[in-house]
Amino acid sequence: MKTSVTIGAALALVLVSSTAPAAAPSTTGRPTTAQYPKLYKVEWVYKIKYGFKEEWWKLFQKYQIPILERGRARGFILDYEIHKPDLHTSEDSRWDYRIIVTYPDRDGPYHEGEVTLELYPDPKVMEKDEHRRWEITEQHWDLPIHDVDPKGIGF
Repeated sequence: MKTSVTIGAALALVLVSSTAPAAAPSTTGRPTTAQYPKLYKVEWVYKIKYGFKEEWWKLFQKYQIPILERGRARGFILDYEIHKPDLHTSEDSRWDYRIIVTYPDRDGPYHEGEVTLELYPDPKVMEKDEHRRWEITEQHWDLPIHDVDPKGIGF
């Protein structure tokens, strides 16, 4: 979908953004502003086939980290964290990486394709590598998660 912005709308956007209030702490310690009233977090969880963790991680670093970084630079992503377990668990609950991505709103994830094309205008090599990364991914899920106010009702 192609959108166009008039000069007046662009000027209004500049004026509004230049007068936006500074970030104030929220009850969760994350910044909340008039521009970003409610954050949207998604947890990406990956379980990698045994023996392929290093290869998987190198492929993730090659493409996904630059996409996350560019998304953050463009304001589509506010932050991301990458976690790995320190101890082992049972096989049914095993995971290898959790990436928690914090978006300014629910529209944030929908910019990934735009950012990907910006970084990789000829996607053939990336597609081959990403196909390989998915081949060695045993399980994956994306889970929207929400902060819970410890003094609130919890649901």
